[in-house]
Amino acid sequence: MNDFSNALSIATSGLKAQSARLRHVSENIANADTPGYQRKVVDFNLSRETGEVSLGRLSLDPSDLREIYDPAHPLAGETGYYASSNVELIIEIADAREAQRSYEANLKMLDQTRQMSSSLMDLLRR
Repeated sequence: MNDFSNALSIATSGLKAQSARLRHVSENIANADTPGYQRKVVDFNLSRETGEVSLGRLSLDPSDLREIYDPAHPLAGETGYYASSNVELIIEIADAREAQRSYEANLKMLDQTRQMSSSLMDLLRR
């Protein structure tokens, strides 16, 4: 039964990590038009002993903020430009899709482990 609990633990850690990643991606999308907002990027840590995934540090994307020309904007400088965010919606959508697929794979692993455990119990009852 220890192998089953290990598999469940690994899948659960993957679910938690991908849901946190999706939360940060959605924050980035929500703030895509916020002036001065820097995109958040999350790292993952993999435990070599247990195989579990955990969230690493949260960092800000170091790429330059986009300069938008809008002299009427309250944050615009003398040149008429202001610093927008560095969020690219295409990248965020791709990251969201990848997180979704990884989440689904971990759910499938949970389901497979549950089915194997149930089948083993059925065999042991005979």
